[in-house]
Amino acid sequence: MLIHTLEIETPLGLMTGGATAQGVCFIEFIDRIRLECELERLKKELKAELVPGENAHLIQLRKELGEYFDRKRTDFTVQLHLTGTAFQQSVWDALCKIPYGKTWTYKQQALHMENLPGIRAVAAANGQNKHAIVIPCHRVIGSNGSLTGYAGGLSKKEWLLRFEGMEYTPELPF
Repeated sequence: MLIHTLEIETPLGLMTGGATAQGVCFIEFIDRIRLECELERLKKELKAELVPGENAHLIQLRKELGEYFDRKRTDFTVQLHLTGTAFQQSVWDALCKIPYGKTWTYKQQALHMENLPGIRAVAAANGQNKHAIVIPCHRVIGSNGSLTGYAGGLSKKEWLLRFEGMEYTPELPF
């Protein structure tokens, strides 16, 4: 299997994305902590090789990210190729339910998933998200309103939240 890769310029710096024939399997800031380890793990999971180049999914990803940063898009429709456990994928699905311009706490996310005892596992699965911005883990904050945990860096998380017009949501939005 091949994972085609390309770099995408954004207002926050260069991102790197990869896609198989099934969909986008990662989009990350190039200065993400442990990016090389993440990509090595992904290659093993998919038994794939990274090769520079484009495919239809990457072309659509670049277009949608451009629209996002031009304030013409608030969610993404590009096909994703998710790797991870069923639990991780359910966590990432919950992340996609956080509306643009809003934040949830880790506790709100765990409550949304009806899994408050699993709040730490939910937070850990957020950290395993390989689809920066597209799966909006940047919209999750600490219960005290702090900007905790973002592999792309807290300054990028803060920028993204301000860009989206961050609105704190102290009660559950559903």
